[in-house]
This record gives sequence, structure tokens and C-alpha cells, in this order.
Amino acid sequence: MATVDDTSTDRFGTETFEASRNRLASLAYRLLGSATDAEDTVQDAFLHWQAANRRLIKVPEAWLTKVVTNLCLDRLRSAQSRRERTAGAWLPEPLLDGDPMLGPADTFEQRESVSLAMLILLERLSPLERAVYLLREAFSYSHAEIAEILDINESASQQHLHRARHRITAARRSGEVNPASARRIVEEFLAAVSSGRTEELVMLLTDDATAISDGAGLTEKLLRYDTPERIAAIARAGFKPTPAKRRLAGGTPAVYYAPVNGAPAMLFVLGDRVVGAVTFDIADGKIATVRGIAAPARLIRLTEAWRRHKPDTPLIAQW
Repeated sequence: MATVDDTSTDRFGTETFEASRNRLASLAYRLLGSATDAEDTVQDAFLHWQAANRRLIKVPEAWLTKVVTNLCLDRLRSAQSRRERTAGAWLPEPLLDGDPMLGPADTFEQRESVSLAMLILLERLSPLERAVYLLREAFSYSHAEIAEILDINESASQQHLHRARHRITAARRSGEVNPASARRIVEEFLAAVSSGRTEELVMLLTDDATAISDGAGLTEKLLRYDTPERIAAIARAGFKPTPAKRRLAGGTPAVYYAPVNGAPAMLFVLGDRVVGAVTFDIADGKIATVRGIAAPARLIRLTEAWRRHKPDTPLIAQW
């Protein structure tokens, strides 16, 4: 097995670490659901890497994976994290498709593991179950490797995975959606909500649809709505442009279609800044979940990625 050579030009191990940075960030993001926390965790791991006796590290990738995973578990177990997530004020930070933090996307399991729906489902798991599930399903680690990373035995790893799969399967809605179909549904939603056709909006929603909003960060808890009729009414009111909303946004944004975390979304963009995101989960050809995200802290990395993005023609040039 390869060892780290501190006599090389990479004296401080920077090149070795940077070769793993994107993979480590994608693991941290899946575990934490926060791009900001993922970046902080990876930076903490770099400090651990610099302080370590790297001559004793036989496999840098395995060592770094273990450090990042356990730093994430510490964050998930922290009192502040438990308060935020239990109080109902937590939503994952959305990422624009193509962001390297989304990580590997070759298999359905890898793509699903980074969807907003799955990141929220993972909240039902204990930190250890979450780590085992992601290491196995998204990164294809063996139970022997997972046991080494988490300092547990293989039998415990298998048990955690069994419980995690059971909980997730019971709550999972459906599989992947054809991108063209997803866009068409979103465009139909926008057309119906813009025209005020409540009946058409209701028809686009599943019978058990839900809507969630972070209230642009102005409320301590998330705002939740159920029943297609109530969601349609809230959507009509929320999508209607007013001077007050434009003042809050800082101007008149354009509305673009863009995939976010592998799912269809509409982005409200003012200049080169994303001021709001509306994401959709699709099940059986209808909208199962609508999420409104406008808290500035949740849109930082999405805005950074948008500035490097070449958008299509906006759905609405001036909202």
C-alpha cells in the first residue's frame, strides 16, 4: 500500500489532500445537508491532516474519509444541531446540478442520496445509521471498511444498514423522473400559478402533497402546508409579485428553470444573485412536494455556482 512521502515536493501534503477534497466535501454534504458545514468540516480535516504524522498513514484516502466522517458525526450529535433539527427550522442547502459537492452520480443510489428529499429522509436515521447508509449506498464501501471508519464491528455495520434501508424504503416516494417530463410539470405549475387557475394547480398535485417554506429566513420555524387546495392557495399568493416582495428581493428578479440536487426547480435571480429557489419532488407524474427556499444563508453556494452557469432563456424575464 502507498504511504505518504514527506520528502517529496508536497511537503505539507497539500496535493494529496486536494486530490481528495471534492470527494470529501460530497461525503460531508450528504452527511450534514449543509454546504457551509461541509466546507468547514473539510477544512477542519485539512488541519488534522497537516498536524498528523503522515509517514504513518498507509492509505491517505481511507484516513481522510475516517476523519471527515467522524467530524460530521460530531456535528450531527452536537447540542446546537439537535436543537435546530428537532425544532423544525432545518432544510438542506440546495446545490445547482454540476456542483462538484454533489459528488458521484453514476448510479441511481448515488444520485438519490444527494436529492433534497433523501437528505430530509436521512434525518429520520441516527447519525451512525446515516453514516453507514451513505458510505455503503453512495460510496460503495464494504462493511469491513465501514467498520474501520466508524470503529464498530462488521455485524454492527450490517445491522445499521438494515435498519436504515428499512426506514428509508418505508418513506421513499418513487424513482427517477424523466428530465423533460419534470420540466413540463414545472412549466405547467408556473403557468397555472401565474394565471390564478386554482383548479389546474390542484390537478398538478398529488393527493398527499406538502409544501414547505423557510419564510425567507424571517421565521424561526419552517412553514408547512398540506392538502392540494391549501397549497394551491398559498402558491397563488406567494407567486403573485407585489412591491413589498420586490423590495424584499432587492429588485425585480427573473425566473429560470434549473435542476437542483437532481430535481426540477425554479430559481429567482436578481442580477447574478439567486434570491429564491422553489424545488419540486415529482411522484407518479404529479408534484408531491414544493419547497420554497429564500433564506440568504441557504443560497450562498447556489449563487456562487449560478455565477459560473450559462442559463437558458428565463421562464419569466421580469417577475
